[in-house]
Amino acid sequence: MKIKDKIVVITGAAQGIGAAMAECFATAGAAGLVLCDLDSQQVGTVAQALPLSPDKRLGMRCDVAVKEQVEHVVSAAIQRFGRIDMFCSNAGIIVTGDERTPVADWQKAWDINVMAHVHAASAVLPSMLERGEGYLLNTVSAAGLLTSPGAAPYAVSKHAALAFSEWLSITYGNSGIGVSALCPQAIRTKMIEDAIASGAGGAVASGGDMLEPAQVARQALEGVEAGRFLILSHPETQRYVEAKASNVDRWISGMRKFVSKA
Repeated sequence: MKIKDKIVVITGAAQGIGAAMAECFATAGAAGLVLCDLDSQQVGTVAQALPLSPDKRLGMRCDVAVKEQVEHVVSAAIQRFGRIDMFCSNAGIIVTGDERTPVADWQKAWDINVMAHVHAASAVLPSMLERGEGYLLNTVSAAGLLTSPGAAPYAVSKHAALAFSEWLSITYGNSGIGVSALCPQAIRTKMIEDAIASGAGGAVASGGDMLEPAQVARQALEGVEAGRFLILSHPETQRYVEAKASNVDRWISGMRKFVSKA
């Protein structure tokens, strides 16, 4: 799908990859952008800085874990622009821990990293299916293809996010709906920096060069316009996935080097 003249919604757009995608899509000629984030002040600032006239940009507060708030964003976007061509479900969090991590923390990871994609699809697909066209861009993670030592809730929820994205593509691909899963690896964002500082980002830090959000935003644009399902920020990710598929036992053994003995 070409971004030029399209109406795009982006969640988690106050900083990082979301803010970079907003700038990239605006520059690529998007006809309208709706940016959402828990930080309403910062997302408003990002929206105002876009190279778009005020009537073509909108910043909104949204907790993507709450179905009704995502529905409100979709309703507001359609009321403002008449349609939504692409919904970028980009918000996400890293929750570190293991099987002993409190249930509330596991639930938070599930609500934001998985259910936010479900809420977005539920809210935006009816109008897209009615028109027979639309695009869903879900920010997942390389952890959804591989894993994330030290962050079980994150790894598990990102696997689920990828599985849901695959299901969407298979289920609605014949109905004019495009789906891409953006699976970044080492990106210079606050979320990744916090993970590395907490000791849960060893595998990420070792996985190739640390890219800037703007680089990933450009890759996302190119991937969507090419209609690719998997959009990978690092070529290393493809090699890791192939190695995992060819010999899972060897791959698991290799990943253990990132884990301290219990």
